[in-house]
Amino acid sequence: MTDNEVAQLTDEVRALAAERNAVILAHNYQRPEVQDAADYVGDSLGLSQQAAATEADVIVFAGVHFMAETAAILAPTRTVLIPDLEAGCSLAASIDAGALREWKAQHPDAVVVSYVNTTAEVKALSDYCCTSGNAQKVIEAIPEDREILFLPDMFLGAYLERITGRSMRIWPGECHVHAGIRVEDVSRVLRDRPQADLLVHPECGCASQCMYAATQDQALAETTHVLSTEGMVRLARTSPREEFVVATETGILHRLRREAPEKRFYAMSEKAVCRYMKLITLEKVRDSLRDMRHEVTVPADVADRARTAIERMVAIV
Repeated sequence: MTDNEVAQLTDEVRALAAERNAVILAHNYQRPEVQDAADYVGDSLGLSQQAAATEADVIVFAGVHFMAETAAILAPTRTVLIPDLEAGCSLAASIDAGALREWKAQHPDAVVVSYVNTTAEVKALSDYCCTSGNAQKVIEAIPEDREILFLPDMFLGAYLERITGRSMRIWPGECHVHAGIRVEDVSRVLRDRPQADLLVHPECGCASQCMYAATQDQALAETTHVLSTEGMVRLARTSPREEFVVATETGILHRLRREAPEKRFYAMSEKAVCRYMKLITLEKVRDSLRDMRHEVTVPADVADRARTAIERMVAIV
């Protein structure tokens, strides 16, 4: 689309949102034009907090399906729409309720901590939910004598073990995007952009190794930051540094460049693109609002059981 076509479509979306008394929530990994049309852009935790607090009648969730489910659970009196029902998540798909039941049966006294990238049915079987932004605080809130089952991201789990000192049982799941960012990518970046700080998402396959390497090298420790996407935005805004290499899905680069336009941001891997996030387009946001298309609902019994774990996530910031 041309810039003029994007502008016209954005105006149409905003008019429909006003007509429907709708709020548009967009994840940091969304297409630039979708982010620009949204009322709020953020990570999973921030989007969940916005959903819980909104007074709008309609929530249009420009993200993936588990995020829309979370919004439907936290805002049960609102209509939640997702612009494309096929916007799923490879990480969330790595464990289902049946598999979690079997795992819990093997460890009946364990505390179950589910990353937010999970289905509502999995959250309903969990004691806590967390995001990358508050996972450390969630783990630290659990008594040290309790066994923890952490799911489903094995890279985030390994990172949490290292920073908290807690031994956990970790489900062997991964995000297809973050798993593809490896240690060799870090080595290449350090060679090509020696003046840049590294912003690394803890889901990345390189995160734990990056953190370990930083403990062995003071210079690397000063330039390596393992952060949630929201943490990346905060650091970029306040840091005196001018160059950053970003290890997460490339959609975050648009927000970083918008909020810190005087600085330079580079993707650690140009291949780090989530095909599910990119299913959402501005046209689909328009169509969803216009036709009230693709409502996301969660069965009441599942929502009731999942709500406690999700509310604990939202409360721990």
